[in-house]
Amino acid sequence: MTLDDLYATILSRKEADPSSSWTAQLLAKGPEKCAEKFGEEAVEAIIEAVKNDPKGLTSEAADVLYHLLVMLAARDVPLSDVLDELARRQSTSGIAEKAARK
Repeated sequence: MTLDDLYATILSRKEADPSSSWTAQLLAKGPEKCAEKFGEEAVEAIIEAVKNDPKGLTSEAADVLYHLLVMLAARDVPLSDVLDELARRQSTSGIAEKAARK
């Protein structure tokens, strides 16, 4: 499964009955709850990284990616826009890109 496939599945759950899936339940709670859940999962990934637990980090990283996509879907931000932004940044060094944000 690719991120595109996962994002398509998440989008398909936007109008689904919340009792039919976890994704539909989360989306039904609104963008703020989706963002909160993303933040929780990010913290859990950080904890696993600090603990130097590769298996735990792998699991939490998957959760982070999933919840990021749910958060994007909740705010109607296409994954393709994020991927386009990453592609745009690829031709610029990270240092230069960060300096340009100011």
